[in-house]
Amino acid sequence: MVVISDIIVQGVQMLLVLLLAPLLTGYVRKIKARLVRRQGASVFQPYRDLLRLLRKEVVLADNASWLFRVTPYITFAAIWVAAALVPTFATGLLFNWTADLIAIVALLGSARFFLALAGMDVGTSFGGIGSSREVMIAALAEPAMLLIVFCLALVAGSTQLSTVSHFLASSYVGLRVSLGMALVALFMVAIAENARIPVDNPATHLELTMVHEAMILEYSGRHLAMIELGAFLKLLLYVSLIACVFLPWQIALYGSGALSYTIGAAAYIVKLALAGFLLALFETATAKMRVFRVPQFLGAALMLGLLGTLLLFVSRSF
Repeated sequence: MVVISDIIVQGVQMLLVLLLAPLLTGYVRKIKARLVRRQGASVFQPYRDLLRLLRKEVVLADNASWLFRVTPYITFAAIWVAAALVPTFATGLLFNWTADLIAIVALLGSARFFLALAGMDVGTSFGGIGSSREVMIAALAEPAMLLIVFCLALVAGSTQLSTVSHFLASSYVGLRVSLGMALVALFMVAIAENARIPVDNPATHLELTMVHEAMILEYSGRHLAMIELGAFLKLLLYVSLIACVFLPWQIALYGSGALSYTIGAAAYIVKLALAGFLLALFETATAKMRVFRVPQFLGAALMLGLLGTLLLFVSRSF
């Protein structure tokens, strides 16, 4: 019975992230529209867009290889697994032993690797531009993310997310400068990895500014639906990661019962709503930066992660 219960809870976790990801994106778009006094589309519009894409026929270039065809499924699977490993409403789930921060970074890196290759596969200029820019961003975002992981590991003594979340929720941690730096750095990395303003703007299709959209211009139908759903899941993953590590309150412990799981799920949805509102507010108040300034933006995240790690080496009380 315990094994069956664990499988059910883990299955709920996987379905929860899959169902909530489009809703979070629709919610952010709605808040941004309301902040600039527009009506905006419904929060359920991303679901309709996905259904519309799934009903459309796939159009492929004549020179598209097998890599171009399988990449949408590989990227979606890698990002879904990574999102499902991040504790959302409960810790200590069935796949808890694999919920490691370094494993999540590796899964996201694998998804990006295949997407960058697929962007160059058909040989269009837009795909090549998007892939080169994506790799340039990854060259700075991944080291920054690893330094954030090292910083958290030095504080919590582990890179396993359940352990990190449980430790940071305890009263032994308190306010630390290094954790503040790691939070700001993680937010900046999340902005870059999800192609959000000021690094990228998925709502526009301008040659001079496109990054993520340039790589996927040749995709259509169910392939594009898989890539779009993967992008929704990636945004949810980073919001869940910030909530799990830095806002672990009310997250249920392993085997604590249905009531605790329900409270944890309700708290998680509140955290998503708060994070979505703050993200929409930030994007509304910020302008898109030029592409050659992105390395400076991510360089600041890299330095914050490095300073946080060095502070912990100097003194664990920081």
